[in-house]
Amino acid sequence: MKLLIHDYPQPEHARISAGFRDWTIISDSGNIRPCIGCFRCWTGGTGKCVFADGYENMCALIHSADELYVMSRWTYGGFSSFVKNVFDRSIGYVLPEFETAYGEMHHRRRFPEEKPVTFCFRGSGLTEEDKEKSRKYVAAVCRNLRGRVKEVLFEECAEEIPGLSAETPAERSGVLLIDGSLRGNRSNTNVFLKRLQKDMRLPADLFSLSSSTDCEKIADAVSRAETVVLGVPLYVDGIPAPVIRLMETVEKRGTGRRCRLYAVVNNGLYESRQNENLLHMIRTWSDAAGFVYCGSLAIGAGEVMGTLMRGRQRVLWPARSVLSGISHLAEAVDAGRNADTVFADAYLFPRWLYITIANVNWQRLKKQHKPLIKGKPPQM
Repeated sequence: MKLLIHDYPQPEHARISAGFRDWTIISDSGNIRPCIGCFRCWTGGTGKCVFADGYENMCALIHSADELYVMSRWTYGGFSSFVKNVFDRSIGYVLPEFETAYGEMHHRRRFPEEKPVTFCFRGSGLTEEDKEKSRKYVAAVCRNLRGRVKEVLFEECAEEIPGLSAETPAERSGVLLIDGSLRGNRSNTNVFLKRLQKDMRLPADLFSLSSSTDCEKIADAVSRAETVVLGVPLYVDGIPAPVIRLMETVEKRGTGRRCRLYAVVNNGLYESRQNENLLHMIRTWSDAAGFVYCGSLAIGAGEVMGTLMRGRQRVLWPARSVLSGISHLAEAVDAGRNADTVFADAYLFPRWLYITIANVNWQRLKKQHKPLIKGKPPQM
């Protein structure tokens, strides 16, 4: 079986299908739900998502496929919101436990295979720099999913997102913090943004995608803000699908023009540098939407950092670099000036210890759910 994942709109479905006879095809039915970070696909042991919307068996589908072909609109250097949503819902293809591979921290394989993947991006006027960003991104995706990049193709097409609105932005004032995690108050992104809010002298409003999935409302708030701080967790080496939809809404409406933009990104892997593709995407969006990009903070070992900082007055030494980075960013936001991009890793807290603690915790969580029968693959 060969598997195609694509985001072509409905009128194009027949043309795409005709070129992939006898393939299993995953396209946008309009029913797909976003990954909410509940991790039941991992803790339940099966790799199957709890949302029964037709996309819950992506782990089994990818495993059963001899080859994977992905066709996506080029979106800020990565996938469109739909294709990214499919990948977000496919994290069960790997195990939650970690190991060191390629000189950095990655999830362990669930299956003893290296799936060949072809990626085809379509976009308008893509430069060599744009294409290179996409190549780096899909290489990272395949490293983490333990696949293999077979080929990366690019197709010229008409622009699908209209240019910036000609409307004059409203008078801007204030600081807006946007939590792009769907885990709400349970998220590490929320912890980092609240700490930033506490360290700033200026008052700031905090909006969360978990409680307000209406992109129009958040885009309205962006149109009024003088400064926006976007908080984003790393999902499959890039931007979570709901955040991509928000970004597209802001770009279409032109509500980001002349607004200062900062970013706070984090991942559950050890190395903060694994956030680099995510930062490139945010910068690309910033330029497309008319923001004035002012810098960012990239946090590694996010799960430990968030745990150490959650509800604590005094924070232990491993979070020292993160606290310093947040303080640096708070000063820049207050002054309305550019901030250097800071990569904050765990301070004097080795990778092997982080992996050991994380794997013990995953085993504890798995015991709370029925494990997968040993040797039996997920059922479709």
